[in-house]
Parts: sequence; C-alpha cells; structure tokens
Amino acid sequence: MHLEKILQSQGFGSRKQCRQLIEDGKVTINGEVCRNPKASFETQHSDEQPLEFAVAGKSWQYREKVYLALNKPQGYECSHQPQHHPSVFSLLPAQFIERGVQCVGRLDQDTTGLLILTDDGAFLQALTHPKKHVAKRYLVTTNRPIADEQIEQLKQGVALRNEQGVYAADDCLQLAENQLVLTIHQGLYHQVKRMIAAVGNHVDALHREQIGQFKLPDDLAEGEWIYLNDEQVTLARQLA
Repeated sequence: MHLEKILQSQGFGSRKQCRQLIEDGKVTINGEVCRNPKASFETQHSDEQPLEFAVAGKSWQYREKVYLALNKPQGYECSHQPQHHPSVFSLLPAQFIERGVQCVGRLDQDTTGLLILTDDGAFLQALTHPKKHVAKRYLVTTNRPIADEQIEQLKQGVALRNEQGVYAADDCLQLAENQLVLTIHQGLYHQVKRMIAAVGNHVDALHREQIGQFKLPDDLAEGEWIYLNDEQVTLARQLA
C-alpha cells in the first residue's frame, strides 16, 4: 500500500495532508525518513507483525480496525457533538476521531467506567443490536439504604414508565448498606437509574465494571484508554 494511503487510513488527514506530512520529512519507517508518498509498504509482515511507523516523532502501529477500552470519568458525554459537558472523544488522539471511532453503547455524563470504542461498523452494530442481550454489570451506590425487598423486586422485575413489560436484573448482589452490583442485558435510556427509582431508591453514583465477559482492567486509570490486545479483541468479538 502507498505510504500516503496508509497514513490516511490511520486517521492522519486527507490524502493531500498525508502527502504533505511525508514530503516534509515527518514520517519515518524503520527509523528512516521516507519522503516519497507513493512508496509501497506491506501493512502486515510475513511474521504477522503489523507495520510500525512514526509521524512527527510519535510511534504508531498499522491497525486495519481499532478496538479501544476507555475508563470513562464523570462529566463527559458520549457524543461527537456534546451539549453541556466535554466529549469522551476529547480524551482520545485526534487520529481516532478522524478515522470514525464510535462508542459501543453510551454512558450518561455522570456514569463512569468501561466504555468500548471502535471504527469497525459491523462489530459496533452487532454488539449494540437489541437481540444480542449482552450483559452489562454496574456498581451502584444508592442515596438510601438498600432493603432486602428492593433486591427481591429488582430480581423479579419492575415496570418502567413508557416501557412495555417488566425489567429484571440478571443478577443483583448487595455489597454494603448503600451499594450493590447489578447486571442487566437490555440497554434502555437511564435503565439502571429508572429501575432503582422504581423500587423506591435513588442512584447517587453509577460505575460500569463489565460488558459480557470483558472486565474493565484494574490498572486502567480514569480518563485513560488502551488498545484491546488480540485476546481481548477475540473476547469482544464473541460478545457480538
């Protein structure tokens, strides 16, 4: 693949902008400056190692698609056009936004925790389809002490305003007087908050710990992101 096309596919701008980066000597391959936009390189080596390159001194690895995990802080909106708070996309390199990375499901601005992002449209659509019933696990802190009967109601199912049927927690475990772990597989608007309200309590803090079998890494700090490794991508694909 031509170098200018490689850079464009990785989110470094239009073909013209990528060509200019190369001609300005800002792109290196294997430690050597390449000024030829039409120079051809294999994006995947025979040993299955992806092409590595640097732009303006920062190293990158060619990725046909990107799969990311972000530990979302409070006060960020999962939107490219936020209304009242900063966008979670401001926490990512501009190259990801350029190549069309999207959130796999959203979290409210005041909800923290695991957020998966990708530019793989088919994967995103599969994982967010209502029929997939992917489990999502939340740590819930409530305003008032949690009663045993509230736990039982959540397990049995509660009615939500303007929704048909009842919505039950797949799992509900009390951890402390005002804290529980709640797992759901639907994705209704403000669902956890509405379920807690339906049993006569109120959510003070909400943190997503897990999607399917993929858990938020313990060492991933708030506001930080990582690429999913091959094993994690495989696990994420299984969710879809």
